[in-house]
Order: sequence, then C-alpha cells, then structure tokens
Amino acid sequence: MEQYKQEFIEFMVDSQVLKFGEFTLKSGRKSPFFMNAGGYVTGSQLKKLGEYYAKAIHDKYGDDFDVLFGPAYKGIPLSVVTAIAFSELYGKEIRYCSDRKEEKDHGADKGSFLGSKLQDGDRVVMIEDVTTSGKSMEETVPKVKGAADVTIVGLMVSLDRMEVGKGGEKCALDEVKDLYGFDTNAIVTMGEVVEHLYNRPYKGVVYIDDERKAAIDAYYEQYGAK
Repeated sequence: MEQYKQEFIEFMVDSQVLKFGEFTLKSGRKSPFFMNAGGYVTGSQLKKLGEYYAKAIHDKYGDDFDVLFGPAYKGIPLSVVTAIAFSELYGKEIRYCSDRKEEKDHGADKGSFLGSKLQDGDRVVMIEDVTTSGKSMEETVPKVKGAADVTIVGLMVSLDRMEVGKGGEKCALDEVKDLYGFDTNAIVTMGEVVEHLYNRPYKGVVYIDDERKAAIDAYYEQYGAK
C-alpha cells in the first residue's frame, strides 16, 4: 500500500474522523465504523487533507486537468484546499469551482457557481468527502455539463465504504462510474483501512482487533458490494 494511503488512514483516526464502534447510519444500517469528514476543522488538518487529496488525484489522474469541482457544501473547502496543495506539491495551477445551493442574482459573481467559471474545453475532476448513494452526483453532473462543454475526468472521494449503493449490488462509486462514464476513485478503501489497522497497534491502541474485524466482516457479508 502506498505510503500516503497509510498516513491518510492514521490521519483519519488522529482527527477522529474515522471511528469504530456501533453506529446507525442515515440509511438505517447498523455499522461498526463511521466516517465524518466534518471533523476536519483546524488549519493544519485542512492543509494535510488537501495534500492527501492532491496526492491521490495526481496518482490516479495525473495533472492533465484544469478545474477541481467540489459540490456544495462540503465540497467547497475540499476543492479549495486541494487546489492549494496541488500548486504547492506539483507546481500546477488548478482552478476551483463549486455550485451554489441558491443562485445569486446580483454582483459581479452572480449565478449558480462559486470560484472559477467553467469554460468550453475544461477538464474537470470532481471532489467529494464520501459517496454512499451517488445522490449528490445526480444533482451536480447535469449542472457541470450544462455550464460549458467540459470533460469530467473523474471523481475522487476520501473513503470508499465498499458497500452496496442504491442498486443493491455495486458500490456507489461503481454505480456513479456506470451511470456517467467517468472514472471514480478514493484516497483509501475500507479494505485498505482494515488491512492497515487490523491487530496493529497505532499509538498504543489496536483499533481493529479480532472482535471488531468479525463485526466488519459480518457487516460486509450483509451490505458489501458484490
């Protein structure tokens, strides 16, 4: 596993963004783990988060793209910090763009978008925290495609939960890929998280012991993507 992935897993744990226990998700599923990207709140956390996204995007998509698009609301800071990190790490200026939930009808920046305007010929990488249902892409992709003649290169999320999406067979990332025809990736998958933390102490704590591993296995038996 790549070094940045191992570091990102530990960063999620340190930031208390990834937690283990028993959680009831919005879907009603009882999950032995929970990921809340809203837990990244400090300057140093956001700086690191942008760097991990930038490394993963560079790893999967290279630097042949022009715009990072982060759907409102959580995608707004993600696109900003990642654009900054991309400039610092790779010396490439990437524009950021986000949509507004409510259209602005006045001022120089009125309209449906924040940041850079999308232009014909732009190559766009979409960026999100986590995709469990693909619902935000249903709302966002038509907006992006309708704004200009752009190519969506791919989507990057922080964690692939590896569980079935709305269709009941494939994970949400694969459903998005099938539906829209662009590549989808995550900085890490839940499988990589388990591989890295299983029976391996991190700062004196074993986050995934045999009992928790059994609970995760049982969860994927029921809800895992086929």
